[in-house]
Amino acid sequence: MSKFFLYARKSTDEPDRQILSIEAQITELREFGEREHLEIVQEFVESQTAKEPGRPVFNQMLSLIEKEFAQGILAWHPDRLARNSVDGGRIIYLIDTTKIRELKFPTFWFDATPQGKFMLNIAFGQSKYYIDNLSENVKRGLRQKVRRGEYPGVAPTGYLNDKVNHKMVKDPERYRLVQKLFELYATKNYSLKDLRNEITEIGLVSRNGKRLTVSNIQMILRNPFYYGAFKFNGELYEGKHEPAIAKKLFDKVQEVMSEKSRPKKRGEKTYIFRGLLKCGECGCAITAETQKGHSYYRCTKKKNVCSQPYIREENLASQISDILQKVYLPEDWADNMLAQLETDEASTAQSDALFAQNLKNEVKACEGKLDMLLDAHLEKTITSEEYIAKKNKILARKIDIEQKLKDFERKGRSLARTDEKSHFSRSPS
Repeated sequence: MSKFFLYARKSTDEPDRQILSIEAQITELREFGEREHLEIVQEFVESQTAKEPGRPVFNQMLSLIEKEFAQGILAWHPDRLARNSVDGGRIIYLIDTTKIRELKFPTFWFDATPQGKFMLNIAFGQSKYYIDNLSENVKRGLRQKVRRGEYPGVAPTGYLNDKVNHKMVKDPERYRLVQKLFELYATKNYSLKDLRNEITEIGLVSRNGKRLTVSNIQMILRNPFYYGAFKFNGELYEGKHEPAIAKKLFDKVQEVMSEKSRPKKRGEKTYIFRGLLKCGECGCAITAETQKGHSYYRCTKKKNVCSQPYIREENLASQISDILQKVYLPEDWADNMLAQLETDEASTAQSDALFAQNLKNEVKACEGKLDMLLDAHLEKTITSEEYIAKKNKILARKIDIEQKLKDFERKGRSLARTDEKSHFSRSPS
């Protein structure tokens, strides 16, 4: 009498809901074994896909069969054993060499005869066809999804997956904090580590409540999703979700990150007033230097003897601020400028319309370039790498122009409402 190994498997991402759970498979197989009077010497349980070879528990079971610890396998269906040609071929070979004498399935008949092996081969082939076809259908669905501008994955920090409407929506707890993250980094006042500490204090943490790592912060700052695009297989797509930031702010953040990644020259320091001032006593240029961590300004004293001492940058800034506060326009100048402003406003509407039309023309030009680029890619006159690189550049430019157009139109509507309110406030009652 043959000894049997019981094998139960279910993939963690199993799409077929009709496949029994592992617990249900084991229960059914034990009952089947009792009815058929099978001697089950060991049970093997695995939660892993069978579309690729390399399952450790499955390989362990076959190794023990090769050592003749058992002569048969009990499983729910042939597709539980193999959904790839390597594992399926290995089973067939062990049957050919009589290492496996019997295979038992509650849902499938098998005998170790030429006809039985032929039917088993068909069953393995059908299982492989199913998984291959499923993979193609999934890929096709993902491609269609990204063409519609829908991000095919877990929502990035600051957004949530709306599983009912199948779209990305704002995370009420983190959306504004992510915007703040970009705004803070664009000031150039934060390293990534300092930014992580600052944003954690404000309240930005992961969905499981843990503090974001520095690499998490860097990934967020580099993700085009936040200005309205996303990458899929290296290719940039325009998303339908609401952007968290403007493309202009995203570009500024990339510039800051690039600057901070460059190695700085030792001793290099920027002095904000150097090159702008001359000494009031002798007329020489004002230079600057650092002493004990503070910036000082002094006269170069290259022409004559000068009695002016050093001055700290903070004190110099305060003096300049006091002087600037005393500057004002004479009333007749102000009246003339206001009159000129009213004259200019008369021609603003026409120039605004022309500016908006130019932006719309640029958007259409980008769309035309994208169409031509796609045609060239389909006709194989350019490589996939060239297509993706050029498409990403053109699409980023298109999104940038579209956001400028939206900002301009929004600003125009806001000004129109302000003018309307001002008109009513000046009207006689």
